[in-house]
Amino acid sequence: MLRIGNASGFYGDRFDAMEEMLTGGPLDVLTGDYLAELTMLVLGRDRLKDPERGYARTFLRQLEACLGTAADRRVRIVANAGGLNPAGLADDIRELAERLRIDTRVAYVTGDDLLPARDWGPGVLTANAYLGGGGIAACLRGGADVVVTGRVTDAALVSGVGAAHYGWEPRKYDALAGAVVAGHVLECGAQATGGNYAFFGEHDVRRPGFPIAELDADGGSVITKHPGTGGAVTVGTVTAQLLYETHGARYPGPDVTARLDTVRLTQDGPDRVRIGGVRGEPPPAALKAGLTRLGGLRNEVVFVLTGLDIEAKARLVRAQMEDALARRRPASVRWTLARTDHPDAGVQEEASALLRLVVHDPDPETVGRAVGAAAVELALASVPGLHLTAPPGPGSPYGTFEAVPVDPETVRHVAVLPDGTRVPVLPPPVRTDGVPPPPDLALPEPLPAGPVRLAPLGRVAGARSGDKGGSVNVGVWARDEAGWRWLAHALTVNRVRQLLPEAAEMRITRHVLPNLRALNFVIDGLLGRGVAENVRFDPQGKGVGEWLRARYVEIPEVLL
Repeated sequence: MLRIGNASGFYGDRFDAMEEMLTGGPLDVLTGDYLAELTMLVLGRDRLKDPERGYARTFLRQLEACLGTAADRRVRIVANAGGLNPAGLADDIRELAERLRIDTRVAYVTGDDLLPARDWGPGVLTANAYLGGGGIAACLRGGADVVVTGRVTDAALVSGVGAAHYGWEPRKYDALAGAVVAGHVLECGAQATGGNYAFFGEHDVRRPGFPIAELDADGGSVITKHPGTGGAVTVGTVTAQLLYETHGARYPGPDVTARLDTVRLTQDGPDRVRIGGVRGEPPPAALKAGLTRLGGLRNEVVFVLTGLDIEAKARLVRAQMEDALARRRPASVRWTLARTDHPDAGVQEEASALLRLVVHDPDPETVGRAVGAAAVELALASVPGLHLTAPPGPGSPYGTFEAVPVDPETVRHVAVLPDGTRVPVLPPPVRTDGVPPPPDLALPEPLPAGPVRLAPLGRVAGARSGDKGGSVNVGVWARDEAGWRWLAHALTVNRVRQLLPEAAEMRITRHVLPNLRALNFVIDGLLGRGVAENVRFDPQGKGVGEWLRARYVEIPEVLL
């Protein structure tokens, strides 16, 4: 059994988590996920300012406090904090270890950066292939104590560790798929231990601990956490994370395609959930690469409207601003009115609504002074009670994200061992062309007819949502078999369109996962061109699931 912990779910996660995980109990390997679609854009802008940057600098600061502890406890560290500059981060870790007089062998994985490889078109800032765990495995087999990578899949941090420890060959699909599932549960840190959990009131989540996977040789695992840390590990918390930022029954990756419809979860004791039954298939023929582009500049102005006649006030403010913007209209102009006001409010803020204007354009003047001045000039010449949430500022850069397929034979995946040896990592020998047909997943028998009551969906179902480029996934699960028998038939694509009007005209795909008693909905285009474009009130789609749970539906009384 191999104990793999996680100390980071994103760049900016809890700083002291590394120390907490190293000192809280036994571990063999500690991983950290620092990269996301938005992070690559941030690191790309860092690299423009200084070619020596481009990696997650907080990771190096964490190591300054924790490298000695890891060495004393013989815990290996594997993290994708290298971002766009894993070689530079590895050099800086070696310098740190030398300064602290700690004997640490450092290796890194490279080859994901595809920006120099071809002309990606105008505005592309970063182009990175999502590598698998082969490079990580080679580094660990080469004796590394610390391994840093660039863009690998989040789950590769665990599958690579498992492959190194257990000697899995590339065709060991079931074991690799089990490790990928465990890695997916671990990758977002405290989301597996009660963070962002729909039924958060059931546990003390003021400071949830970070998760651990006890990984077995066959790829099965138990998800747990250090004793005495906050939060909880339950079938529900693990289900929620399994649904996060996934699509259908198949979860494709560069090493293996994990069949999420085969995953079985069982409570194995307090704060212990066993993951078993995971089946794997060959990976897809193409690798995924992520492109980020500098899209131009963005600005936002929020007008506060108070009291009576909110709709009429919004129409006048919008008309006045549109007249002003017509002289130098931005390329993109978006308006939203959030009716946060309440009738007969006893608190002024509760009597107010928010009118939000978001503009995009390549020209700093068009999105900056032209917009800000027009908004400020309405102060004495518009609706009564008008004011802004903040003074207008200059435009800020925004970006876009695009996923594209690339031929794995064109990607030079390389493990650079502690002694400097460069080990090429070949793609798996068997890869599938195209997308296999979806598995035949039977729905349960519906509940018998009976009395119903109008109530929020969240009274009987949990949900978690997240972003994938411009799309949002919303995973919804039932807490028991009776709830599943109702949910599987009641929550159709058409019903979701009705409950989420903002998505009514968008393509929505429903995926069924009976073993998890779950449905996964993918809404294409809800986030525009990705989180970095920031066009929605909730730019990463993190609240869409809770919005859905708050909508009222007719629920059988037997479930309430």
